[in-house]
Amino acid sequence: MTLQSERKFEDRLQVVKDLLARNEDVALNEYIQQLHPADVAEILLKLDYEDQEKFFSILSWEQASRVLEEVDSETFTSLIGILKKEQKTLILDQMSQDDMVDLLADLSEEKRKEIISLLDLENAQEVRELLVYQEDTAGGIMTKDFIAVRKDITVYQAIEDLRESAGDAETVYYVYVVDNEERLVGVLSLRELIVSKPNKLIEDIMHEQVISVNLDTDQEEVARLVAKYDLLAIPVVDKDNKLMGIITVDDIIDVIEEEATEDIYKFAGTSEIEYTDEDKLSSRIYASVKSRLPWLIITMFGGLLSAKVIGSYEAALNKNTSIALFMPLLAGMGGNVGTQSSTLTVRGIAMGNIKGKEVLKTLLQEFSVGFLVGLVCSIIAALLSLVVQGDIALSIVVGIAMWANMITAASIGTLVPLVFKRIGVDPAVASAPFISTTIDITGLSIYFTLTTILLNKFIL
Repeated sequence: MTLQSERKFEDRLQVVKDLLARNEDVALNEYIQQLHPADVAEILLKLDYEDQEKFFSILSWEQASRVLEEVDSETFTSLIGILKKEQKTLILDQMSQDDMVDLLADLSEEKRKEIISLLDLENAQEVRELLVYQEDTAGGIMTKDFIAVRKDITVYQAIEDLRESAGDAETVYYVYVVDNEERLVGVLSLRELIVSKPNKLIEDIMHEQVISVNLDTDQEEVARLVAKYDLLAIPVVDKDNKLMGIITVDDIIDVIEEEATEDIYKFAGTSEIEYTDEDKLSSRIYASVKSRLPWLIITMFGGLLSAKVIGSYEAALNKNTSIALFMPLLAGMGGNVGTQSSTLTVRGIAMGNIKGKEVLKTLLQEFSVGFLVGLVCSIIAALLSLVVQGDIALSIVVGIAMWANMITAASIGTLVPLVFKRIGVDPAVASAPFISTTIDITGLSIYFTLTTILLNKFIL
């Protein structure tokens, strides 16, 4: 949130608090009618429990349903619990199916059944069907509120059907075309439908090449397809190509944010689980320890191996203690270069940009980058070493070691994620600790090997 938007939010929050304190319900209702449901939900979450109930009770049924789509499952349960049965039914019937399913997925089985029992038979059945699918698949994020017409009807008939069903649909950007067995056979935009002659058959104006996904397609792949083809929605089909639902672009944006957040947490050797269940400190501590400890142990063993490498060159260190001064510099620079290369590679893999010939191109690119930045940094490091220690031989060793270390780090940072991806290990999870450990060991080995070989000829 930018400083300007943060100030705007704080101003809105203060207005709501003031109106609540003065019990000016009419003025408050008029004020919040001007706001987007997402902004109303953000304000709601910043209020204390008592004011949340009062604030929520002032919302219209339609706005209340939109606000509930924006909150977490805990807040959803709390707010829906203050309503009477008839009120719950009115609000739940207006909620988007996919948003409702996302909320229900985090609730207990008992609470889930209670909420579903408030829906009408058709909606209840469709929600149950959606809950069957894994939440990170196309089936888990799709909605059944879509528009489909048969291919053998006229444009006039299709428009009449739309007039009856469009009110319940989540989006009307695309009109999907099915045959008599509900199989997806085409698609057309609403504009194409409206401008076509009324007596034309739908199958004569539809586009037969439809970009679709299967029920079990991973949500990350769904997001990639939507971004690639600039879609506002994408249909979901079963193994028989029967149209089961659609995924709209607003859900795709949520998926992109979720996947990016997950990858960032994984890359740090942690998990988003650490930041859930805010009221359960013990659960958060346990989740943090469980997610971080394995990677910290791996890093610790890597440190021990690094210490072993240093120990094997104890004689060289005893003869020239100045060698130790530049170990942190070499390790730090190598780690930075390796992290940069691995971050770009992991991101490229996640976006589906690194495959086939792109693998070799990526390796060559990062090797070349390591070569060039290593060359510049090695010259600077050698000159600084000469200024600090006044030892030409040592400065040459430091410069060459820096160059070799940065080339190696860039190569390892690129190669490790690609190898992990190849063998079926999530590169976002394993890359960071493995790369940092490997670079430390190889960097020190390069430095001490060069020290032993080159300095022996001069001073050792």
